[in-house]
Amino acid sequence: MKSIILNRIDTVFIHVTNLRESVRWYSKLLAIDFNEDIQFEGPIYTLPMGKNRPGLTLDNHCFDEEFKFNPSNQPLFNLSTEDIDEAYKFVKSIGAEIVTEIARYPDLSDFSFRDPDGNILMICSCITEN
Repeated sequence: MKSIILNRIDTVFIHVTNLRESVRWYSKLLAIDFNEDIQFEGPIYTLPMGKNRPGLTLDNHCFDEEFKFNPSNQPLFNLSTEDIDEAYKFVKSIGAEIVTEIARYPDLSDFSFRDPDGNILMICSCITEN
């Protein structure tokens, strides 16, 4: 049976408590320009992740009185890098709490860390043959 659901992801949601500070932090993490003049009233702000890539949507649930924030205790997704050691140094330099040290496997290296709200994210470096 054919599904009406498209085989793609359009955005990934991350639940946050302070939209402005989260946009600032994620912008720094991802080297995206941060405009101090934007009003961040919420409830969402989507960071561009590149052409034809899913967006990263920060959601503070400011209009949902019943929402109770619980940070993710498992990685929500992974970000990519070509240099896992430099990525690790960079993440530490912006003050993120490291959750797991770099794990090295034959074709992948990764580590996990927390965003300012305690959500766990992962950075991976995949080794592929050209």
